[in-house]
Amino acid sequence: MRVYVPLTLPGLAEAHKTGELGPGPLTAYAVTPGLREWYVSDDIEELEYAALNRAAAASLRLIAGDPSAARRRVVVAVDVPDKDAAADPDRGVDSAGLGEVRIAAAVPLAKAAAVHIDADDAEDDVSAAAAALGAAAAALGAADHGDDDAQFTVDGAEDHELLWFGVQEIPSIVG
Repeated sequence: MRVYVPLTLPGLAEAHKTGELGPGPLTAYAVTPGLREWYVSDDIEELEYAALNRAAAASLRLIAGDPSAARRRVVVAVDVPDKDAAADPDRGVDSAGLGEVRIAAAVPLAKAAAVHIDADDAEDDVSAAAAALGAAAAALGAADHGDDDAQFTVDGAEDHELLWFGVQEIPSIVG
């Protein structure tokens, strides 16, 4: 199963140093039954793109919680055995948990298929989304609770497509 693990650039640097994404349990995003039902599509590429975007939103939350992290969302695509990615059936159609899976143990970085990262030109929008109104998680929390202005700020970050990088490029990304 392809899962998308949200990180920050310091988190990616740590994974590169240790050789693994972890420690477990890890929260990741994947094509789950709940995501399929919500997205109403049979196109696996569309569904994987939706899971990637859910992970990018989670990366934004990680950035909001770490004022020292670079303002660029990071998602690592990793292939894990199906049995290793458990979705909570009680959150299957909960919009906050769509596509969310838990991986019990650390995952070797060698299992990564790709890294997705914001381009430099996304930093202002990602920063605004993460730090709106002077509080690191204000826009995210307010957007989650229906604040249209906060959602507009978060959407500014989400309008940026993540760039694709091969795993062999990680040393130059974190270097």
